[in-house]
Amino acid sequence: MTTDMAAPGSGVGRDQASVGADPGAGSGLGAELPEEVGPLLDPAEESGVRVMEETGLSSSSSPSNISGSPCPSPGGDCCQAFPPLQNDTFLRAAWGEATDYTPVWCMRQAGRYLTEFLATRAGQDFFVTCRSPETCCELTLQPLRRFPLDAAIIFSDILVVPQALGVQVTMVPGKGPTFPSPLRVEQDLDRLRAPVDVDKELGYVFQAITLTRHQLAGRVPLIGFSGAPWTLMSYMVEGGGSNTMAQAKRWLYQWPKASHRLLGLLTDVLVPYLVGQVAAGAQALQVFESHAGHLGPELFLEFALPYIRDVAKRVKAGLQEAGLAPVPLIIFAKDGHYALEELAQAGYEVVGIDWTVNPALARERVGKSVTLQGNLDPCALYASKEKIEQCVEQMLDAFGPQRHIANLGHGIYPDMDPAHVGAFVEAVHRHSRRLRNK
Repeated sequence: MTTDMAAPGSGVGRDQASVGADPGAGSGLGAELPEEVGPLLDPAEESGVRVMEETGLSSSSSPSNISGSPCPSPGGDCCQAFPPLQNDTFLRAAWGEATDYTPVWCMRQAGRYLTEFLATRAGQDFFVTCRSPETCCELTLQPLRRFPLDAAIIFSDILVVPQALGVQVTMVPGKGPTFPSPLRVEQDLDRLRAPVDVDKELGYVFQAITLTRHQLAGRVPLIGFSGAPWTLMSYMVEGGGSNTMAQAKRWLYQWPKASHRLLGLLTDVLVPYLVGQVAAGAQALQVFESHAGHLGPELFLEFALPYIRDVAKRVKAGLQEAGLAPVPLIIFAKDGHYALEELAQAGYEVVGIDWTVNPALARERVGKSVTLQGNLDPCALYASKEKIEQCVEQMLDAFGPQRHIANLGHGIYPDMDPAHVGAFVEAVHRHSRRLRNK
């Protein structure tokens, strides 16, 4: 397909031809919490007609109600041009350009805190959902119908990459992601199915991205994502979530060569996977190093950072080779505060920080060459709307008016009140405009 995104500095014009796993990273964080099915509820009744009219994404825009839907191929090529982008504030901030207000989106913004999300997913296996482009598109659009967010992130999951390598992954209610046959010894690497044909194994993600770009109708940019090699390795070795990642770290100490081999195999899948997402229509990419906090500086520098750098370098080269214009890359290394300087020099335009990091100190450490993203404590959304307003003001004052994308310091939790998510988004827009007028 031909790309419609121009180089940095071109403003809206970069996208004229043209949202979730955390996986809800939008979806990118979905792999970190157990999936449970909630009560059925009509999403149209819950969202309300007024909200859908304000956001411009009515329920009639869901894939099942659209005639003449696009016909993406597994590789993401589409038979029609994407609608022009109407709001490029997120992209401009990512590229380091001046913006009229601070753009905002939320990790896991498509998630179980929304009753319409639960209704859409009711009775359906999590990874069956991930393999349905139509359902992923619908879930991606749902938060955009409620809130004036500045970006969407495709609903998917970071663990589709191990699945592409032939590793079985299931989502167990009340437990979360589970690997029935984790990698326990270095000989288990021979079980992996490599190299991976990403068009064949992950084409459903590309189809979901292309479909969602059309259904967004240019309202906001669409973010694609993946997990970073170390985070994916830790799941594959541990067999699921862990408080210590002791089995995965055991690999690093006992079998460093095998660890590097596995990290390299994962990188070799991630690069064409991320390039394919851009070819399919993604306008930015986020890489989730969700388990950075389990590594100290030495292990991170040896087993995580080199592959984070390699992903960025090779994705940018892959985009150029494919004739695709560059897109901003975001790295989010949760609890990776000890490596902020290194992350800022790893080839990403945006560095995400969690809520344990002081934004002003983070800016001092990374300099002015990258945009920062974050970092409100997700639990602040349990507070009153008035308190949320105060927390947002403090956060924005600390980040400053430019080179900042507002977000939470992690994903939205399942028991959050959607009205408080809306209060967060509105407070960011309101106070950031006031901040620029001082």
